[in-house]
Amino acid sequence: MLLSLTIPDERNVMKDKQNRQGKKQDERPVLTTRQGHPVSDNQSLRSVGERGPATLENYQFIEKITHFDRERIPERVVHARGTGAHGWFEAYGKIGSEPAEKYTRAKVLTQTGVRTPVFVRFSTVIGAKDSPETARDPRGFAVKLKTVDGNWDLVGNNLKVFFIRDAIKFPDMIHAFKPDPVTNRQEPWRFYDFVSQTPEALHMVTWVKSPWGIPANYREMEGSGVNTYKLVNDQGVAHLVKFHWQPKQGVRNLTAAQAAEIQAQDVGHATKDLYDAIARGDFPEWEFCVQLMSDGEHPELDFDPLDDTKRWPEDKFPLLPVGRMVLDRNPDNVFAETEQSAFGTGVLVDGVDFSDDKMLQGRTLSYSDTQRYRVGPNYLQLPVNAPQEKARAKTNQRDGQMAYYVDDGGEDKHINYEPSMMGGMKEAPKPANEYHQWVEGHLGRFETTRTADDYKQAGERYRTFEDWERDELVGNIGGDLKQCPEPIQLRMIWHLWHCDEDYGKRVAEIAGVRLEKALDLPPLPGKPAPHEKRSGETFTSGKKDVPARAQQEGAPAK
Repeated sequence: MLLSLTIPDERNVMKDKQNRQGKKQDERPVLTTRQGHPVSDNQSLRSVGERGPATLENYQFIEKITHFDRERIPERVVHARGTGAHGWFEAYGKIGSEPAEKYTRAKVLTQTGVRTPVFVRFSTVIGAKDSPETARDPRGFAVKLKTVDGNWDLVGNNLKVFFIRDAIKFPDMIHAFKPDPVTNRQEPWRFYDFVSQTPEALHMVTWVKSPWGIPANYREMEGSGVNTYKLVNDQGVAHLVKFHWQPKQGVRNLTAAQAAEIQAQDVGHATKDLYDAIARGDFPEWEFCVQLMSDGEHPELDFDPLDDTKRWPEDKFPLLPVGRMVLDRNPDNVFAETEQSAFGTGVLVDGVDFSDDKMLQGRTLSYSDTQRYRVGPNYLQLPVNAPQEKARAKTNQRDGQMAYYVDDGGEDKHINYEPSMMGGMKEAPKPANEYHQWVEGHLGRFETTRTADDYKQAGERYRTFEDWERDELVGNIGGDLKQCPEPIQLRMIWHLWHCDEDYGKRVAEIAGVRLEKALDLPPLPGKPAPHEKRSGETFTSGKKDVPARAQQEGAPAK
């Protein structure tokens, strides 16, 4: 007997979506916090000036990101599918051809002949714990270096850029890329709906939708810290830095067809490849490299070096070798080591410091907060996460769920506080020349003025791809857009055409969309036209007043 199933007409579904999207803006409900406070700016953290550091009283962001950190239990919200391995890192003692001490006082980068233990976790981002490793998705590349000065977590991806440059948008981005909360399916229209309103994402989309979006395996894959950090030397002088892992095995990626062929047979091929290689003694190796730039705003560049959606051009800022990393031991237990391994971008050692990269500032709160929720408040007592013996933890932190020993705290167990004249611990000596960044500016929500490269770098990447990579890229995006409502199709083609005319034209042809109709669109409301900087101040609410001190010094009112 045949069962009669009623299948909704796909055209009617799309039409319904377009009708919903066509509602007038003033009919939409107003976004609020969980406290019921109206949100007037959901695009930017509060910071000290346009490029300044974020501030702790970012309540809207903290509520949003800490709730996001707790959306999934017990697997990770992102990077759930992963594998790991143990190994070691050894510094060359030089950065390029110069002594490493010129740029940093971090012992792990300056001392030669010392093998620092490492644990590395590779992962996909969006998929669940048992999702296929052939997914078109960035790959996590997280390294825990257990140095003599404590742990250093370098938490990054295989690609050198990211989708967004302000951490307040991270929950929105992941929600758009994760399965639809109603259909439980990843829908192309959700991905491109978000991207179409976020031009800074075009560069990353160009990478992810190319063959670079599916690495062949974890051994033949680059790694990058993505965010901008700082190296600080013993004189207190800082340099902006980008960190990169370059595989000695070379780089290899998969086309969509190759990935589909592998996935038909194996959803965990990359895990198997890494495990088998180490088991047979074919230890994978990466060279650790940095790009350096003097500390400062660099107005001579048409992009902000703190913007993680942009690459630093390697012809101007070359990759300088620093050391090498070898993975030579598989975990004994996947759960105890790989799944309970916990990383955080705020875990730095002396000689490595934070920049004002707004994604880095937000990740620094989010990552460790997620680990305390997912694994527990004492996750750093687990062997895979604990520092090495020479840097054994000595804290006044006590109790909490699953505490199975008390951190070293001095001879007198009664004293779990500082300062005390009766015993306990004391502060470490302060560096002779500490790095002190000058920070001054209005507190508020700012959007960057340096938006010209939102389209430029994506277009440059398109033109540098080989012909077959471009074919794969436009085929992937064009095929996705066929499944999207027309407003999203038109806006995406408009964006891509402004990145490169051939790019937009070819995607339009594959998607079956009239290019002329797309090009009739105006620029996005509230955003600069393609290849242009934002004009004037970018303080997003109210009017900035000049402080009384500045007025006394003759500064004009604004």
